[in-house]
Amino acid sequence: MSYAQQLEELITKSVIPDIDERLDEIFEEIANNKEASEDAKEEIEDLREFKADLQDVLQDLSSGDMEEDECKELIDDILEAQSNDDEDDFGFEED
Repeated sequence: MSYAQQLEELITKSVIPDIDERLDEIFEEIANNKEASEDAKEEIEDLREFKADLQDVLQDLSSGDMEEDECKELIDDILEAQSNDDEDDFGFEED
């Protein structure tokens, strides 16, 4: 399996579902509290931006616009972030 295929599988079967699950949790908290905190709003925005970035990567993968070394680097970054998993930010550090 190529790095591009591995990256696509990792994003579609692990990272995006994790993001969607966290968004669902946040929206449930908001529904229970009847109000969204600033932290919740910020996290929602960050997660949506990250998901959009991942969808751009998937589009690049499907069009063949990513080199194998770029794919390998992204895989390594994602796996490292997941191994440092922190529920509040999925282990991904903000830029």
